[in-house]
Amino acid sequence: MRWKGVLRGLFLVSATVLFVGCLLAILITGPVVVRTQRVETDMEVSVERLRNDVDLICSAFSPRSYRQIGNLDQTAEWIAEQFLSAGLQVEVQDYQVRDARYRNVIAVRPGREPSDRVMVIGAHYDAYDEYPGADDNASGVAVLLELARTLPSTAPRHTQYLVAFSTEEPPFFGSEDMGSYRFASRLRDDGLRVELMVALDLVGRYSDAPGSQRFPLPGLGLLYPDRGNFIAVVGDLLSGSAIKRVRSGMQATGALPVHSFRGPGALQGIRWSDHDSFRRLGMPAVLVTDTAFLRNTDYHTAQDTPEKLDYERMARVVTALHGVLAGAR
Repeated sequence: MRWKGVLRGLFLVSATVLFVGCLLAILITGPVVVRTQRVETDMEVSVERLRNDVDLICSAFSPRSYRQIGNLDQTAEWIAEQFLSAGLQVEVQDYQVRDARYRNVIAVRPGREPSDRVMVIGAHYDAYDEYPGADDNASGVAVLLELARTLPSTAPRHTQYLVAFSTEEPPFFGSEDMGSYRFASRLRDDGLRVELMVALDLVGRYSDAPGSQRFPLPGLGLLYPDRGNFIAVVGDLLSGSAIKRVRSGMQATGALPVHSFRGPGALQGIRWSDHDSFRRLGMPAVLVTDTAFLRNTDYHTAQDTPEKLDYERMARVVTALHGVLAGAR
């Protein structure tokens, strides 16, 4: 009867491996999201406005590296005009880095209830080196502006900030000289409590071709689609609640497939955007992205150009973000 013991042992080992594998899969793919009530949206998101915004940012205001202060100032002024046209209160946060002045452009939706709790949705408008930066990150700015234009007329429960940040790219990335760090620090110093921050960074590249989606670790292809036709919500290991909130809100609209990824902050790509500034200050924050270099082979090159973006799907990202805002009412 020794064979029965061997079979029993093999079964226990297999069951243990399967159980541990399932736990790891749940940890990596983010908290389990039970489908919530469908969020119906009736706003008119414009594909053409998204396209025109990206074209303008990548032509009239390019290049947008930290060296081109004049172009960055023009970009900031234009973004402020767009926020004002959307009916939002606008202010500019000037800050000094080395011998230069940079600007965050801040749009405010005052809450209807007095509270120290705030939500932030942001995107950086600077670009790496001399490159056009269509996906990185004119796409995020265009989505942020279209979100502003399509906001509901009713005030949110708590104040919300839509912010365009500067100095996200190297050589300032990961430092206290990032525009997002300066803004997050100001919120902290003002005694405001960030209940959620969402960074929009590279949200314009999609593909239905098999193998168009790559992964940072072996084996992740077993947990995610191999086609780059989804938007991702990304956060570190302690960001489970924030990931769940954003992913469930976006999924509730049914606008496009939404997947999430959670991993150690040191893992490549996990904290590579403005949400890192908020996380370093202990605030809940996640990244919404097309997964950057894991899908976009033109990342940080001269080939990151406007005609390669999928503006129809970018419009769906705007719709999906309304689901996140709806959950904050």
